[in-house]
Parts: sequence; structure tokens; C-alpha cells
Amino acid sequence: MPVRLLSDTVANRIAAGEVVERPASVVKELAENALDAGAARIEIVLEGGGARLIRVVDDGIGMGREDLALAVERFATSKITSDADLAGVATMGFRGEALPSIGAVARMTIQTRLADAPHGWRLTVEGGAKSEPEPAALPRGTRIDVRDLFFATPARAKFLKSERAEAQAAAEVVKRLALATPDVDWTLVVEERTLRFPAVSVENRTERLAQVLGADVAEAVMAIFGERGGARLTGHAGLSHLHRATAGSVHLSVNGRPVRDRLLVGALKAAYQDVAPRDRWPVAALDVAVATGEVDVNVHPAKAEVRFRDPGLIRALVVSTVRQALGAAGPKPYAAGGAEIARFVARGSAPPLRPASTWSPPSRGFGESAQAAFAADLIDLAPAARIAADEVQPDALSRPLGAAKAHLHGTYVLAETEDGVVLVDAHAAHERLTYEELKRLRAQSGVPRQELLVPDVVDLEPADAERVIAAAAELESLGLAVEAFGPGAVLVRATPAPLGPCDGAKLVRDVAETLAEGAADTTPMARKLDLILATIACHGSVRAGRGLKPDEMNALLRAIEAEPAASTCNHGRPTFVKLTTADLEKLFGRR
Repeated sequence: MPVRLLSDTVANRIAAGEVVERPASVVKELAENALDAGAARIEIVLEGGGARLIRVVDDGIGMGREDLALAVERFATSKITSDADLAGVATMGFRGEALPSIGAVARMTIQTRLADAPHGWRLTVEGGAKSEPEPAALPRGTRIDVRDLFFATPARAKFLKSERAEAQAAAEVVKRLALATPDVDWTLVVEERTLRFPAVSVENRTERLAQVLGADVAEAVMAIFGERGGARLTGHAGLSHLHRATAGSVHLSVNGRPVRDRLLVGALKAAYQDVAPRDRWPVAALDVAVATGEVDVNVHPAKAEVRFRDPGLIRALVVSTVRQALGAAGPKPYAAGGAEIARFVARGSAPPLRPASTWSPPSRGFGESAQAAFAADLIDLAPAARIAADEVQPDALSRPLGAAKAHLHGTYVLAETEDGVVLVDAHAAHERLTYEELKRLRAQSGVPRQELLVPDVVDLEPADAERVIAAAAELESLGLAVEAFGPGAVLVRATPAPLGPCDGAKLVRDVAETLAEGAADTTPMARKLDLILATIACHGSVRAGRGLKPDEMNALLRAIEAEPAASTCNHGRPTFVKLTTADLEKLFGRR
């Protein structure tokens, strides 16, 4: 078969296969062109999920007749002039493929006008066939109508999803662009519904977060700022209790360009690994700013991915900055009242309540012995939480977690604050305190160990025994000394001293299970050690069902307040929940 040079129409349709995957792709390309044109207001209209109509109107600089005619030609662009420019692309688009690719598979009309021109110009492209520019009346800027997407390639149209799904995908593109450009006014019209994100100052990004992600999210985020090696990270990230089921809550950009980069997503996930559930994703809107020569944006046809010159630097910047922000934020309660109670009130009824059993409030004249006994454990595990017995009561109500009032169901501590009540999962909270102190000990000189007078022999599955023995050196640094004891058996000679008396056999079995979970993946050893420490911490924590005295409960509350990471347990679940007085009043119909 002879070699042929493809026609422009066929070449453009092949290019469209890379650039134009669905209506959302068209929205992205045209909106990015509008941003490069300096637009301050961008309006997007969709019909039929974008399959029937995509209209993008902006107030950018516009184009003259000659530029308009060239703009629909393949590889024509105003954004780069030589191959040297590819090493420092500073615009959103630059390939010169979007407009000809869209025109090759749809019916496209472009109207544009320069600010000082007496009139604008209009041009159409239908299935790759271009018209000559003709005069048109319109204000400064550009308006592009894309109708009947994929009419020229019917096979592609069959792969489109429902109108609702396509519209949602386009809306997600607009949201990501809006988060990356808070100073631009965005409007999205889908059939009869209008979504608007008014422009805000760059310094007031939390207002844009509230517009795009909701006021509840904006109230539960922390400002992020960090610099390292010439790179800068800015934006907002959620507190430890704010997480979602999918990575769709992660909004990342590089030099203002929204991206879906594995390196950045992985680094953000790593920053939350100790405070959020492993199968959940944080909420974040972050931008990485680097010199244009330090990032390659030309590695993906749709410009959705980038490649950093120094990926290790960028990963370290994200992980360290977000972790520092989480630590500085301190323990924050999971606000259980707001949304849930609002739903109950909206329905006109309170949530179903079980019959209350009678109970007596704890006596207030308790002595120091119980306080000292439990506080002594906490002093060993959390040095920052040192308190004297007589410090607990006088100002307890003004403390963040208030004063303990009751221990419910052998699991939860009920505390009263000046503006509401707090419920604490005692085991989960103490588990986090133990875990954080074990990590500190490991970083300093290794977790001290307690030799057993009579070593424990633990029978395991052969594969589990092999994994435990293979990790013996690492386990010893965690205070757990093991050695082989025949096929399928492990001898336990010492356990972590901070745990006190514990069941060494059960501890080793749980450690073996933790090692097995990470055996098939590429989890770094440092992370595996953290997972093992979390398992060990669970064995040294207050068990559900153990009764706590008032002094013990207050000591636990003060220790939680002193530990920045205490908002969540080692598995990412909340350790305490707060209901304000206003929440209670809503619950009981008082407001």
C-alpha cells in the first residue's frame, strides 16, 4: 500500500481524537484560550450536555481579521514563536490544535472584535471546511459557538454519556478553572440552571472556595503556604476530619494551570496518611508555582499532566508544608451539628431518639488519686500534656474540650464547654496519643523495650512468620524483639515498654497482619513502620468498656488538647465531636 500525505481535514480529525474527547474537553480548551486573552469575565452555555451547543463568551482582547483566519489553521498560535519557548511556556494553551480540531468534528462559529476596531469579524468551520472572515457586530472579546459536536465523526458521538453526565464533567472543568483563577468572573448556564462564581481578590481565596465547594468546606480548611528551592505552594487544604470518598475533591494547579498530576496527588495523600482514613481523600485547592523552565507542560495532548525537573523537591514541599499546617492547626472537632441537624430541622422533625435511661451525675468532690493514676500514664505517653490534679477543674469549662461530665457506654466521654458539649471516643483518642509518642521515641533513640521473664511462643502461618522475622531489625527499633522459633513460630523476647503489661502473642499476630497487608504493594518501609506503630499503639490504649473516673477523663481531655494530631485516630476516624448550644437548640426546636 503506497504512503500518502493525509489531507488537512483527516489530520485535524485525528488530532481531535487526542484533544477533543467530550464536551468537557471543548469547554476546557476554549476557556483556557479566553484566559490567555486576558478575559475578566467568561460565560459558558451548554445545551444537550454540550453535544448540541457549547458557547463560550469572553471579554478578552479579541482578534483582527488576519489573526482570526490563521487561528483555525493547524499549528497556528500566538503563544510561542520558537522551540526555545517550549522550555518556558507561561500560557494556558500553546499547541495551536484546539480550534482546528474542534472545527473538524463540529459546526463552529467564531465571532471576535478588538477593543479599538470599528467592528468585529465572523468565521465558520463546519466539518473542517472554513469560510472567509466577514464583518460582524459584537462588543470587545470573542464568542465561540460549537454546535452538533462529533456530527462529522458519528462513531465518536456514540461514546458520549448521558446529557447530565456530560454536563457534570463540563461543570467540574469550570470549577477547577474557577478555583485556579479567583480574580475571573465565571458563569455556567446548563439548560435552565445557572452557576456563577463572581470574581474575588486573590487574597480572599476562601470566598472562592465557599462559592465552588460550599461554605461548610471553606470553614474547615487551613491556609497553606510554603517555599523550598525556588518553588512555592499556596492555597487551602482541609482539616484532618474533612475528607471525601474520591480524589475529585483534590484541586491542583501548576503556575495557575489546573492539572491532574500523580506526583502532586500522591504527595498530598502522603501528607494526610496519619490523620485520614487510607481509603479517603483530602479536600484541597493548591497551586505550585515554579519557574517556567522547571516544569514541562508539553507531555500530554490535553495539557492535563506536567513533568517537574526536580520531582523530589516538589514532593517534599507538598508533604512538609501540609503536615506543618496540620500540626499548627491543632486538634479540631468534627462538627456533627450543622449539616445533619439542619436536615432534621428542614424536615420539621428531630432525629429518632432512644428512651433515655436514668443516670446520676458524677460527684464533684473526687480526690487526686484517680487523676494521678491516669495522668501518670498520659505523662509518659504525652509529655506536652503534663498537668497537675488541681489544674483540671477551675477553668475546665473554658478549655477547648471543657470539663468531663460522664462516661457513656464504657466508650464515650461527655464533656461540657462554655458554648456546647463534646463527645470523645476515649479509646480512639488515647490510641492517637500513644501513637504520636511512640513516633517521637522512635525518632529520638528508638522505642524502649521491656524484657519478658518468660518469652512468648507465637504460632503463625509460615508466610506470616517469615514476614515477621524478615522485619525483626525494624521491629526491634519499635521495642518489639522477636526471633525465629522453628517453622511457623516466633519467639517474643520483649515488648514496647510504654505499653506496660500487654499480650505479646496478640500483638505479634496483629503486626503480622499489618505486614501482610503491605506485602504486595510498594509501600516504603518508613510508612510500613508507621502502620506497625499504629498497631502497637492500639494495644497500649484505653480499651472500650473500661470505666473511667472523672479525673481520668479530664486528664484525657487535657492531653488531647496538647496534641495537634489528636483530631483523628490512627485510622483517620474523628476522636471527638462537638455540638454547640445553637446546634442543641436547633435539635430541640428552640430556634
